[in-house]
Amino acid sequence: MTIEQIWQEYSASLKRLLQSKVANPADVDDLLQEVLIKTHQQIGSLRGADRLKPWLYTLTRNVVIDFYRRRGRQNNWLTDEPQAGEQQSEGLWFDNEPVALQQLGDCVKPFIDGLDAEAAALLRAVDIEGRSQKALAEELGVSYSTLKSRVQRARLQLRQLFEGCCAMELDHRGNLIGYQPHQRECRRC
Repeated sequence: MTIEQIWQEYSASLKRLLQSKVANPADVDDLLQEVLIKTHQQIGSLRGADRLKPWLYTLTRNVVIDFYRRRGRQNNWLTDEPQAGEQQSEGLWFDNEPVALQQLGDCVKPFIDGLDAEAAALLRAVDIEGRSQKALAEELGVSYSTLKSRVQRARLQLRQLFEGCCAMELDHRGNLIGYQPHQRECRRC
């Protein structure tokens, strides 16, 4: 099969796969183009034509993982990027690993909604929208250290809510590396 034939047969299903993993249609199109390029570059590594479909899906999955890794480095929505002279804060409680973000992303927002209004607003602004704590402190008319304390307190409350539904496995730095829902059904996710 030529690249053109492969692309005619599989591009629609690969695009659907990307759409199920990435919300932004422009990103989906960019990633589909990246998959095409990688297919062209790496087709020689394919062992047997019968392995084409799984090979394409693996390649696409890896492109998505790389996308979230790059995005995590550019826009750390679960941790605060330190500004010049600032120390790194802990973020919510888990690292920006794509698998954790994807699996827990749908659960995090309902838990945030379960917090009091001030805590929820702070976490939405800082951890979801990626706003700077320093700028938010100025906007709210509170000191930077006060805002940092409030954000950390809100994160702790969020973590406690989340731990009520799932047993979390953390690494030595406290970053989430796995989770297991408790036997009982959680009503938030």
